Amino acid sequence: QVRLVESGGGSVQPGGSLRLSCAASGFTFSRNLMRWYRQAPGKERELVAHISSAGGYTNYADSVKGRFTISRDNFRNTVYLRLNSLKPEDTAVYYCNTQLGPNNYWGQGTQVTVSS
Repeated sequence: QVRLVESGGGSVQPGGSLRLSCAASGFTFSRNLMRWYRQAPGKERELVAHISSAGGYTNYADSVKGRFTISRDNFRNTVYLRLNSLKPEDTAVYYCNTQLGPNNYWGQGTQVTVSS
């Protein structure tokens, strides 16, 4: 069965950095586009970044361009999100996502809190 497990969240001060990881299993990871979403309290879940199956194509939300970097290791079945220059408005639960046919799969999320 498909499983996505996020880790790496935490509390940081503005300007700080974190690296999130999402370990995937239960499907052929190297064939799937992977996404990171986030959801702040009282807001809708938003797409942050995605990366193509081989890692050659990435795309980002305008709000994180130049600060966040998505990458993947197809040998370790893991996708990463590097968060730099963090701002208080980046505070959210971050989720890993993939789609197989008509089905969307989500991890449990990892909390990122940015405050002084």
